[in-house]
Amino acid sequence: MVQTPIQPISLAAFLDLPETKPASEYVDGAIIQKPMPKGKHSRLQGRLTSNVNNTLEAPKIAISFPELRCTFGGRSTVPDIAVFTWDRIPQDETGDIANTFDAAPDWTIEILSPEQSPTKVTKNILHCLKNDCAMGWLIDPDDRSVVVYPAGQQAVFFDEPEQVIQVPDFASAMQLTIGELFGWLQI
Repeated sequence: MVQTPIQPISLAAFLDLPETKPASEYVDGAIIQKPMPKGKHSRLQGRLTSNVNNTLEAPKIAISFPELRCTFGGRSTVPDIAVFTWDRIPQDETGDIANTFDAAPDWTIEILSPEQSPTKVTKNILHCLKNDCAMGWLIDPDDRSVVVYPAGQQAVFFDEPEQVIQVPDFASAMQLTIGELFGWLQI
């Protein structure tokens, strides 16, 4: 849902607005509310966030954050999962994780919802890549596929159950096949 203000709004003014549920994003001067996640989306988001953290957090490689607002390059978006390498996680004055992330994630993961435009989601992934993100994933639960966007390279399509999905170099300890990813949808 696009929410068009009566008067043009700046990024700073957008960031001063109260948060919405589901989250709203600021893209190309427009406020766009993300669709409410549904069952498949929520399940994949939860399991993938846990899988990334179970593999990469203890060795202090990276942390994945679900629905984290990231503001950079004139946009403020909320990837379904934003993964930041350990050395790029912002901290507050006490050494805790900061509340504000003013940088692109190192790995952005989007899970397509039925009512979402793949083009709009892909534009957010490409924006991240232009701003030093190492990789983007676009997961399509209905198609049971993942399009991987490595920085500076051609996109790669994964849809065979035995295929190991490409991950960023910093996440090489994580091995996940298409079959495992979409197997999480089975109950």
